[in-house]
Amino acid sequence: METAVIGYLNIETSQILTEEQKMLVSEKLSNRINNEGLLFAKSQTYRTQLENKGEVIRKINDLVSKALEKKKKRKPTKISKAAKEKRIEGKKKKGDIKEGRRRIDPHNM
Repeated sequence: METAVIGYLNIETSQILTEEQKMLVSEKLSNRINNEGLLFAKSQTYRTQLENKGEVIRKINDLVSKALEKKKKRKPTKISKAAKEKRIEGKKKKGDIKEGRRRIDPHNM
């Protein structure tokens, strides 16, 4: 007996979503939406079809809610003065090491 469940949500005819939300979901979930505009989810995790139906509904709800979440804007942080100094000190040490590798020029002595 087959217990797998495939669920579809027609985004274009959905009355739950506004037009703006439909556009957003269509953009973000384009890899999960087929040519007819149906959002696709499948479940065969559980041994009963009823549990798999619940899982498909949960998956579709999660997909849509994650697609509608607004991404937090990144706050640019400033590098601390101590970190800058430490970096420059490391560069100076590296430069001194490389300076020591140079050939000695007998004309400048």
